[in-house]
Amino acid sequence: MAPPVVLGTTTSTLPLFFFSLSSKTLKKPSNLKTSFLPHTNLHNASLSSAQLFPKHPFGVLRCATTVAEKETEGEKFDYQAEVSRLMDLIVHSLYSHKEVFLRELVSNASDALDKLRFLSVTEPALLGDGGDLEIRIKTDTDNGIITITDTGIGMTREELIDCLGTIAQSGTSKFMKALKENKEIGADNSLIGQFGVGFYSAFLVAQKVVVSTKSPRSDKQYVWEAEADSGSFVIKEETDPEKQLNRGTQITLYLREDDKYEFSDPARIQNLVKNYSQFVSFPIYTWQEKSRTVEVEEEEEPKEGETAEGEKKKKKTTKTEKYWDWELANETKPIWMLNPKEVEKEAYQQFYKKTFNEFLEPLTYTHFSTEGEVEFRSVLYIPGMGPLNNEDVTNPKTKNIRLYVKRVFISDDFDGELFPRYLSFVKGIVDSNDLPLNVSREILQESRIVRIMRKRLVRKTFDMIQDLAESENKEDYKKFWENFGKFMKLGCIEDSGNHKRITPLLRFHTSKSEEELTSLDEYIENMGENQNAIYYLATDSLKSAKTAPFLEKLLQKDIEVLYLIEPIDEVAIQNLQTYKEKKFVDISKEDLELGDDDEVEERENKQEYNLLCDWIKQQLGDKIAKVQISKRLSTSPCVLVSGKFGWSANMERLMKAQALGDSTSLEFMKGRRILEINTDHPIIKDLNAACKNAPESNDAKRAVDLLYETALISSGFTPDSPADLGAKIYEMMSIALGGKWGRSEGDDEASTAEVEADVSSSSEAQVIEPSEVRTENDPWQD
Repeated sequence: MAPPVVLGTTTSTLPLFFFSLSSKTLKKPSNLKTSFLPHTNLHNASLSSAQLFPKHPFGVLRCATTVAEKETEGEKFDYQAEVSRLMDLIVHSLYSHKEVFLRELVSNASDALDKLRFLSVTEPALLGDGGDLEIRIKTDTDNGIITITDTGIGMTREELIDCLGTIAQSGTSKFMKALKENKEIGADNSLIGQFGVGFYSAFLVAQKVVVSTKSPRSDKQYVWEAEADSGSFVIKEETDPEKQLNRGTQITLYLREDDKYEFSDPARIQNLVKNYSQFVSFPIYTWQEKSRTVEVEEEEEPKEGETAEGEKKKKKTTKTEKYWDWELANETKPIWMLNPKEVEKEAYQQFYKKTFNEFLEPLTYTHFSTEGEVEFRSVLYIPGMGPLNNEDVTNPKTKNIRLYVKRVFISDDFDGELFPRYLSFVKGIVDSNDLPLNVSREILQESRIVRIMRKRLVRKTFDMIQDLAESENKEDYKKFWENFGKFMKLGCIEDSGNHKRITPLLRFHTSKSEEELTSLDEYIENMGENQNAIYYLATDSLKSAKTAPFLEKLLQKDIEVLYLIEPIDEVAIQNLQTYKEKKFVDISKEDLELGDDDEVEERENKQEYNLLCDWIKQQLGDKIAKVQISKRLSTSPCVLVSGKFGWSANMERLMKAQALGDSTSLEFMKGRRILEINTDHPIIKDLNAACKNAPESNDAKRAVDLLYETALISSGFTPDSPADLGAKIYEMMSIALGGKWGRSEGDDEASTAEVEADVSSSSEAQVIEPSEVRTENDPWQD
């Protein structure tokens, strides 16, 4: 028996984690003669230029003297590292979560099995009688021990020293390099390891690690032992017959006190395997407690008053007993590795339900692989139901995309690296062999490869949604829009580069389709020949949109109008600006052009009502910017429209409702309001007569004031003082109803007193007695 060997960890191959370089400041030479020569008598010697200035390999002139060569070349040193400090960095700084130790060790075991499978093609004797290629994980809860056993290639004594004794040297990477150099054999791209530090993640949870390994190329089995806080390790030959392995490696972790109860729990280990190593290509068994029902015979107890004679009667009963056995932890196969033509729809649905713990079937899915500069495989799904919480709409961290590298789970915690926020509802698997990960495999590093990968994933997602929209089953896309329509509208705001893909997917209610949703393509198909714009109206509900005064003229002309009834709609449309060379036009803003105006009639109306417009503006003052004749009204007397560059009534309402809204910006952005009047309406004609015949009439002024307040509400704005508006309406009602049906004098006096009190408290307008009844003749007419 060879004595155990205690070895210090090799330092010559350690990576340099921290170092600094110092430089000397070069001074400008005073003259050429003394710049390159030491201060000796050499500068007086007659030397040729070739002798004086020999050519440096790097194109830099150097002195030809021996002394100068020594000074410029310097002395070469190897980087050194403090082993204990380096191990501390690996254990405590590389990984964010302790649980990843199991992922790393299972990946190492998988690599060992892959190597054996590959080498056995040319050397079948390596398999021998070592059993099936598999991984088994057993826990000892009482003692806090985890044992991970694989039947892979194992290691010799020299390989133990080389692989486990040299930090940051990957045996897998060396194996891959050897394969690539041998072009006849080729390279197996399913191997996982690359950094050479994954094994040391065992010290995240273990105080002591023991590795027992047997290579089929060696007759002896060796044991590697190391403590967490030690800078050395021990290698010895295994002599205990009970611990002998046919082939492979067994890693035993003696857990720390803090981690003993969490990671020695069999259920916890099985969950970690299912999460991180579910799709490893070799079977992984875990030691689990199970229960079963067995049938047993029990003696029947004699009844009261009976004596036991002869043999006691026996009866059969069942009871539950517990036992321990191996259980396969990775039953689900990586469906994305298969040919899409060979996979049935039911298989995709079952994979989706099992992987993402869903009970509803997905609306649709896509399975694809990309080649070229970036190679990866992916299966993406659109869920059957949207998020229940509105916060999930704007939260990019939904854990819906699971990233794998060579079938080993890496992370599902992304902040927009693979998918933009508005596509965060998409669920799926992404598996790549060469993603730029950091050493801990937890962080996807920003790089050109990631950007290209994101672009392709987004494009494939849009293709999947477009196929759903064009499918014969319209109910599927209707369901998609009900659940994820807000996400698409968010994309209009956040992703201008994909407007061409997002816009055809949008759906809205319209004035011609109030029940069914209409696409923008359908809207354009239904447009008239002379219509050059896409008209829309933003309100808070479908009912208020249908009754808005802005629609009157457009409905008469059979022009379709989009109803934007969700808070996000107006912002989304404003970010689109155009679609198929058609501008989006808000019909609630000024300068609405419908294209068929009669210039002669317009000019005559302007001359007739120009004085009225000025008079109304004088009465309302700064409440409005101007008064003009409307081109959009047919039945309403007036409407209040927003300025071209200000907020609409709907946007103003939304901004006022913001919890952290800025009152200063609100006052600035609400812009100017323009009162448009309908010259065909009787009220406007009456006011026109009042303007000409009785411009100082208090009744006329009160009518203008009430007209403005009413237009505020009908146009979607909020009155500054609802109580004042209510008092004015009550006053007008009293005038209209006073004495119409008759009443007693006491009621008349009480009503008069109440009206006087209301008017005096709300405005300075003249009080008219309720008993006065209007004559049928208009007092403002000649």
